[in-house]
This record gives sequence, structure tokens and C-alpha cells, in this order.
Amino acid sequence: MTTAGITTRTSRTVTDAGLLRLALKADAIASGANGVLYVAAAAVLGELFGLPAAFLYPAGAFLVAFAAVLFLLGSRPAVSRAAVGVTMAVNVAWVVASVESLVAGWFPLTGLGTALVIAQAVAVADLTALQFAGLRRAS
Repeated sequence: MTTAGITTRTSRTVTDAGLLRLALKADAIASGANGVLYVAAAAVLGELFGLPAAFLYPAGAFLVAFAAVLFLLGSRPAVSRAAVGVTMAVNVAWVVASVESLVAGWFPLTGLGTALVIAQAVAVADLTALQFAGLRRAS
């Protein structure tokens, strides 16, 4: 926006956000794929990882819905900074809950289950860092 020769930038949305869109869509694909797997194979995965199917079904449903929102957000002409902030907050909460589940022993995880929780926490943290970098670059 230009007023009296001074250029200002709107701070509520981002339009030049290639890296941010990529990060959001990558998060959508990873979240959606995990969510579909959790819902479709909760019993098998539960035994393999030491996670109860009663946990995997709602976690999977959440991930599928989250993925749809992320894909929509990453596909819009203008990306809402507030929505990206909420996305990053949800991702940070996922990482914290993952670490807490390991430390507190919430589930009787198998070795493969422990590796899954660690790998997901690292992947989510990386995607969040990429989203943050994309948001800063677009500023």
C-alpha cells in the first residue's frame, strides 16, 4: 500500500510465499499420509509400535483434517500469517507431546514405536522450521 509516497506492507497476509507454500503442502502430504495409515491400519500399527488403536484412530482422523486445512492454506492466493502461526503452534505442541510421551512412558512402545515417535518429532520440527523460514522470507 502506498500513502503519500511511503510504502507500507500489510502484515496479515503473505502473497509472495513460495517456500512457505512448499512447507505447508509438504506438511499436508506428510500429515495426511500418516493420518490415513493410522485410521486404515490402526490395529496392525498398534501392535507393531505399541500404540493402542484407540489412540491411533482419533490421531489419524485429526491428521487427515489437519492435512486438508494445511493444503487449503498453502493453496490460497494470500496466506494468512495468523493461520501459519496457529499451524506452527500445533506442530510445536505435537513435538512437545511426542517428547513427553517418551519421557513419561504414556504408552508401552516397542523399539520401532520409540523410533517412530522420535522420527515424527524430528520431521515435524523440521517442517515447522521450514514454515518459519518461509514466513520470514516472505516478510
